[in-house]
Order: sequence, then structure tokens, then C-alpha cells
Amino acid sequence: QVQLVESGGGTVQAGGSLRLSCAASGSIYSINAMGWYRQAPGKQRELVAGFTVSGGTNYADFVKGRFTISRDNAKNTVALQMNSLIPEDTAVYYCNLYTKSLTATRWNNYWGQGTQVTVSS
Repeated sequence: QVQLVESGGGTVQAGGSLRLSCAASGSIYSINAMGWYRQAPGKQRELVAGFTVSGGTNYADFVKGRFTISRDNAKNTVALQMNSLIPEDTAVYYCNLYTKSLTATRWNNYWGQGTQVTVSS
């Protein structure tokens, strides 16, 4: 039973910044990965940035150099600093968590409720 709660969305002008945060609670195992996805109108949900289970990071090409993902493992929170926002970044942003116990064969996948980011031109 894991819950993910996002915050920090809003409306900004192009070139502005927002910082999204996600707080995770519940049965989170040591083996886990957290990241951010987004879904814009008329488009599929896509990866924005995320951590791997080994602690590395993955960034979508369209946010490299603009967004930075960070995590506080002790607090089970993940943040996404978004700079130089453009209208194309407008979407609902979702926090995602994969987690698994050491001996489990199945990964558990959880999603937050989403937070709206709107970038005006």
C-alpha cells in the first residue's frame, strides 16, 4: 500500500521555473526507482526524468539541460526542478514509483494523482 502525492504544479510564463515534489508513503522497499512522467493533451504519457534502481538518472531529450531530478531516499521524496519552461511542457505531471522486496518476483508500480503544469507563451 503505497501512496504518492505530488505538489508544486501551477501556471508560469515561458522561461519560468517550477519545482515539483512527490512524497511517497507506505510499503516502499529498498529496491525501488522513482521518476516523473507527463501527459499532454492528445499525447501518450511519457517519461520526463527518473532514477534507476542503481541510482542513476534518465532524462528525456526534450528536458535535458532544463530539468533536474533529485531524491531524498531517507524521506522517500523526489523532486523535479523545471527551468526554462516552454509551452510544450504543459501537461499533467505524474510521480511514479517501482518497488520490490529482495525476494519478490513481481515489481509493484504506483502512480500519483498528477499535478497540472501550464506554461503560457
